[in-house]
Amino acid sequence: MREEQVLCACSAYERKYYFNPRYDSLPARIKEEIQIMAVAMTEDVGGVFTMEFDEDGTLYMSSTATENDFTYDEIGSHLKIKQYRVQYMELLENLEEYYRSFFLASGDGGEYVTSD
Repeated sequence: MREEQVLCACSAYERKYYFNPRYDSLPARIKEEIQIMAVAMTEDVGGVFTMEFDEDGTLYMSSTATENDFTYDEIGSHLKIKQYRVQYMELLENLEEYYRSFFLASGDGGEYVTSD
């Protein structure tokens, strides 16, 4: 069983955003939209926000905090993720299709597959 594949992560603690270069083939507009989502999440609720693909290509969003972070809004993070699922439904579905088409097509989620 392989681990989840991180699409992006954003940390309110380090004030940094990370986008996995494995997915650089995504259009710039899509990458910008993902970054806006991640940064807005950490600015609103704090903590660390991640977007990851599971072994089936489902995209999961999560928000976590360090122990004793009393400024982190756990309830707000759950509400924001629910809001994102509705507001960005088409984008999220397209990201899942992209991942399934280009990364799961090889059968193991490993290498990028191109058509000849």
